[in-house]
Amino acid sequence: MKIIGISAYYHDSAVCLIEDGKIIFAAQEERFSRIKNDAAFPALAIKNCLEFTHTNLHDIDAIVYYEKPFLKLERIIKTYLKTAPKGFSSFLQAMHVWTKEKLFIKQNIIDELKKIDSSFNRKRTLLLFTEHHLSHAASAFYASSFEEAAILTIDGVGEYATTSLAYGNGNKIKTLHEIHFPHSIGLLYSAVTYFLGFKVNSDEYKVMGLAAYGNPESEETKKIIQTIEGKLITLNDDGSYQLNMKHFAFTHGLTMVDEKDWRELFKIDKRKNEDELNQSHCNLAYAFQKITEKVVLNLCYEIRQLTNSENLCLAGGVALNSVINGIIKDKNIFKNIFIQPASGDAGGALGCALVAYYSFFEKHRKIEFPDSMNNGLLGNSFSETEIKLITDNHAHFYKCENEDELCKKTAQLIADGKVIGWFQGCMEFGPRALGNRSILADARNPDMQLHLNLKIKNRESFRPFAPAVLEEDAPYYFEMQDTSPYMLQVHKVKEKHLKKLPDNYNQLSLKEKLYTVKSSIPAVTHVDMSARIQTVNKTQHPLFWKLINEFKSITGESLVINTSFNVKDEPIVCTPQDAYNCFVNTGMDILAIGNYIFYK
Repeated sequence: MKIIGISAYYHDSAVCLIEDGKIIFAAQEERFSRIKNDAAFPALAIKNCLEFTHTNLHDIDAIVYYEKPFLKLERIIKTYLKTAPKGFSSFLQAMHVWTKEKLFIKQNIIDELKKIDSSFNRKRTLLLFTEHHLSHAASAFYASSFEEAAILTIDGVGEYATTSLAYGNGNKIKTLHEIHFPHSIGLLYSAVTYFLGFKVNSDEYKVMGLAAYGNPESEETKKIIQTIEGKLITLNDDGSYQLNMKHFAFTHGLTMVDEKDWRELFKIDKRKNEDELNQSHCNLAYAFQKITEKVVLNLCYEIRQLTNSENLCLAGGVALNSVINGIIKDKNIFKNIFIQPASGDAGGALGCALVAYYSFFEKHRKIEFPDSMNNGLLGNSFSETEIKLITDNHAHFYKCENEDELCKKTAQLIADGKVIGWFQGCMEFGPRALGNRSILADARNPDMQLHLNLKIKNRESFRPFAPAVLEEDAPYYFEMQDTSPYMLQVHKVKEKHLKKLPDNYNQLSLKEKLYTVKSSIPAVTHVDMSARIQTVNKTQHPLFWKLINEFKSITGESLVINTSFNVKDEPIVCTPQDAYNCFVNTGMDILAIGNYIFYK
């Protein structure tokens, strides 16, 4: 049985193909359209999926959409009626979008599929719709190796739900409790994202990175936390919460908050995108991060008590907050945790397909170990012909005899201080590059973080970089005992690797903290002595493991910087040509595609 899942028309549209419960292909539309967080119907991703898997639409038994549009429309109308006459302009804008592409979504999907494959027969293929949060929950639970688990879904909003507590057992998922719009910890985090001058539904991770620069000892930070807890949000003993909607504008306006109101609350002006970041911005990010951590931990304790399960599955956009994930793990609330690597709306395409297979068709659940995500490597790969097109136009390259030579040469180049574009195998599904569409560099180099941010990625200098470390050596570097294959947990660097910091470190400015060498692996040590870690397993990711192991044999260090192969405001590269364009237009030194090494 073949099922296609689709997410579209909000942000991060994607497609997923499963066959008899096994994930065959999954990819976001942005990779093919080259539009960051593309929300359009994933026509290019579907075409690529069908071509890559040699599938026709008439082979598909069911096509599933990741949410129920009319429930969402009902919520929008009810929200307007509650806030009227405020919000008329935002309501008109929403209705314009709905009448254009969402109101007739069933027919739109059929029309789009016929454009892709004229053999598509609506009468033969079922068209199904699942609920948004069920899609998220399914993407995590059914992809995990757990027979049973507590499932926590937290995001901005689905149809009505913003936070869901559920329990999965076998092929069943039961919702235990929901928090409904407008009360949303995801939208609270998006509100501060907006106020700090970043892009909502895109740049929330920047707030997480900026939070580490906040000064927990300052009176300003303490006052901000008091204001949030006293005026913006109410936390309850059962893990639930309510927002004070007096201080938010997203129910009736075109912005997340009233800027004047928040300026009065926090004594901080809204930051414009081009404004330089200052300590007050850092303190604001820190405070909202801490409140979010508190809310999520409360929910974890509550769902642990409700389900009595030792296993936790996490999904929804908030599950991409790797700082929170690391804290949940360190608290030992659960014995085992699985976080869906594509926890945002893209993962809804996977989840809804799995809901159809296990719930609608009531198929027996097949559990894979360590999970069924194939290390996230679920997208397209490339052919020798595509590489040949690049060699025809680039004179300076070398073809390695085999993978061993490729890894030895590339590891030496990294040790020599070169920045490598590493393009191998199948593309990753989700927001993280996990060693197939990556930029790699030496974590020992104290200048490498700034060099990568400013000369390669063209992004904000405060942004941290992640280490990819051999799984067996991770406990040597970091305060962790478990694995983190999807780069979704933050843990502290072990004390033996840290340098002595100035006594007034917390009082230093953003730039002073940034320029302070904090450890023996400074390029991946964030300003709070933490790192967002990817553990690399020899069996699950053999080529990437081999490369890092070669680096270890040269330098004695078994980790490298791993960041996504893209520049600011562009999606991760998809094709060899994308990789080549990024290589020649940035300060990158080397490009490795397959067994070919390209030099500038």
